[in-house]
Amino acid sequence: MDEQNTTLLKEFILMGITDHPELQAPFFGLFLIIYVTAMVGNLGMIILTKMDDKLQTPMYFFLRHLAFIDLGYSTAVGPRMLVNMVANQNRIPFSWCAAQLAFFIMFITNEIFILSAMAYDRYVAICDLLLYTVVMSQRVCWVLVAVPYLYSAFLSLITTIKIFISSFCGYNVISHFYCDSLPLLTLLCSSTREIELIILIFSAFNLVSSLLIVLVSYILILVAIFRMNSVEGRCKAFSTCGSHLLVVVVLYGTLLFMYVHPQARHSFDTDKMASVFYTLVIRMLNPMIYSLRNKEVKGALHRFCKSLCKHPI
Repeated sequence: MDEQNTTLLKEFILMGITDHPELQAPFFGLFLIIYVTAMVGNLGMIILTKMDDKLQTPMYFFLRHLAFIDLGYSTAVGPRMLVNMVANQNRIPFSWCAAQLAFFIMFITNEIFILSAMAYDRYVAICDLLLYTVVMSQRVCWVLVAVPYLYSAFLSLITTIKIFISSFCGYNVISHFYCDSLPLLTLLCSSTREIELIILIFSAFNLVSSLLIVLVSYILILVAIFRMNSVEGRCKAFSTCGSHLLVVVVLYGTLLFMYVHPQARHSFDTDKMASVFYTLVIRMLNPMIYSLRNKEVKGALHRFCKSLCKHPI
């Protein structure tokens, strides 16, 4: 181990998405549109669900927090990636890299448990409607979001501190477009076995436990739906659950592919494509999937626009 290299390492170089200069401009335009759309959509969701009286229900409470997570998620990665596409040198300071990794881990961990809470909320709404307001009280809802926030922050700090107190070699080029744990492990001079084990155990626990909640909730929901006599009721229930299930399948599938096997010899090109999808594209799609197809949200948006026309800023 070279202690001098460890002390002199003050920044990292991000390789970015592509090695082809001619693709930088098209990619910049595409990802700028995706990022701005994600920002506007999620920020709009937060404002609507906070201000509109008809959206003060547990379902929209969770959607608001999901939008906040998507907003933070895309902001932790998007701006730096866009700057790197137009910069001559894709450098990121040591402390910024640590902060980006910490926020990334916190938001992705938080999101999967918020999705689990949303699945449980849909289960109660469909299978136990008469007790819905009692079971999904304001206190319960806050617990279901507060625990993931605290747990994800704790896990984020453990992983980030473990990586950045380790000994880095002089080589500081990260084969990715943001500071992720797996590419960073390849730059360590010291043994990465303990850190890989931490990532593996917590990733497996997070994915399996949250996915188990989703699966059990939706199995019970499907049983309840097939018992419904009303065709209209079945269609409404399927419509409500279908969007959530689609995002769950795409997100969990990608994460299982990437993080359950944190090995040094990972295919980083494949990881980049998967990372682009779940760091930016899904953040843009979530507001549309969860809300823009929803009549209540459309109504809230109409009322909001109407109030702006009557009382312009």
